[in-house]
Amino acid sequence: MGEVRRPALQAFAPVRWLPGGHAQTIWPALYARQRPAGHAPPVWTWERWETADGDFIDVALREAPQARSGAPWLVLFHGLEGSASSHYVQAMAYVAGQRGWHLAVPHFRGCSGQINHAPRAYHCADSDELDWMLRRMRARASGPLYAMGVSLGGNVLARWAGLQESAARGVVQALAVVSAPLDLVAGGMALGRGLNRHLYARMFLRTLVPKALAKWRQFPGLFDREAVLRARDLHAFDDAFTAPVHGFRDAMDYWRQASARPLLGGIAVPALVLNALDDPFVPAASLPAAHEASARVTLWQPPQGGHVGFAQGRWPGHVMAMPQAVARWLAHSDGE
Repeated sequence: MGEVRRPALQAFAPVRWLPGGHAQTIWPALYARQRPAGHAPPVWTWERWETADGDFIDVALREAPQARSGAPWLVLFHGLEGSASSHYVQAMAYVAGQRGWHLAVPHFRGCSGQINHAPRAYHCADSDELDWMLRRMRARASGPLYAMGVSLGGNVLARWAGLQESAARGVVQALAVVSAPLDLVAGGMALGRGLNRHLYARMFLRTLVPKALAKWRQFPGLFDREAVLRARDLHAFDDAFTAPVHGFRDAMDYWRQASARPLLGGIAVPALVLNALDDPFVPAASLPAAHEASARVTLWQPPQGGHVGFAQGRWPGHVMAMPQAVARWLAHSDGE
């Protein structure tokens, strides 16, 4: 087990005009700049990867122009109901391009704008699917392969690395986990209380419930449709849909089995685990301590940043600081 090590990176400076975890979560996602003025948004090339069970994964790719031979690939796994349009993906696309890195954004099943074929969706314990995606990218990349997971995608990535242990070394050179609810029981319960329930749970359910109902139309009787319609928080939704569809007893069983926190001691590749202490999705008391993580894990827990926010600069702010910090850390960890 290793001790907490501070990454050799500049700390996130407090943004006084954007106080508190809720402000740091909501404003960056909606209004902060994702790239410098005058820079165009990324142009994606899309690929559809066929899965072994007859389904598909859509992947957004952006190869860096004039990249050197053997340039790194970064694989970015998005959060719950995220996509290539998410603010953190857009910002990382700019940062990766500036570094001459290629970027791949696999979309979890049902997140690319088209409902998937199989009687399942995606979930926080889906480490086998993530393993397949990473190994496919490893076969494609001629240079280093880095991985980054945000929120739900971060938990899946950390869980994968903990389960793989030393085998992960043959797949990725380093990985970063950002704003991940590594203790899903604590995170799920936090999202079901108070302002979180009204702001964030309601936001997620606006897309999760229609997707579940579309899945029921594909496979009538797959789950309790009326229970999904009654869901007002993520616990109720996971109890009615995610758990039964994916083989878990109930929401609590799913959350406990899917949590990556108990597996951090098995991580054998350089890994950055970044969580702001004011993240409204992830209670600070639920964050891992030094003795829970292997010596390969750097725990970075700045006091501010919200949930995948980390806004910096003058109004309206920008969200490039976190991607820049993560990219520097990944490059440094690999000796690039």
